[in-house]
Amino acid sequence: MTLRPLTTADLPALLALDTATNSHPWHPDNWRDSLTSHLCLGLWEDDTLRGFAVASRVLDEAELLAIAIDPACQRQGRGRQLLQALQQRLIDAGATTLFLEVRAGNRPAQALYDALGGMETGIRARYYPLPGGGREDARLYAFTLMAPQ
Repeated sequence: MTLRPLTTADLPALLALDTATNSHPWHPDNWRDSLTSHLCLGLWEDDTLRGFAVASRVLDEAELLAIAIDPACQRQGRGRQLLQALQQRLIDAGATTLFLEVRAGNRPAQALYDALGGMETGIRARYYPLPGGGREDARLYAFTLMAPQ
């Protein structure tokens, strides 16, 4: 596995993986904007994108905008590897807090965030659209980012 920043050359792979993992994938223009203005990290196996994470940062605060692992590679520690690498890059850039929201029904992601020290800070009601209509709550998390001692 290789972790590296994503570039606009990776856009076709990003669009494919986002579509495979997200019921409401980002528009290509959103990806283009993120690739030039946010921290976008990819997890590669050979020449195949297996995961991505996108975070924005303002001063010492960061927000995880998106994270996904190829369904064929889930539950193998890759999400943990990707999130920890992203956190380290944010620490290196001066971030001290990482915020995110996750679908209330996404228990595997919540278990990962809990295991990595995330603190649930609240609920955002009816935040995520559901396929076929309706809305799902988001659980809000915060991580305190600290450089290793």
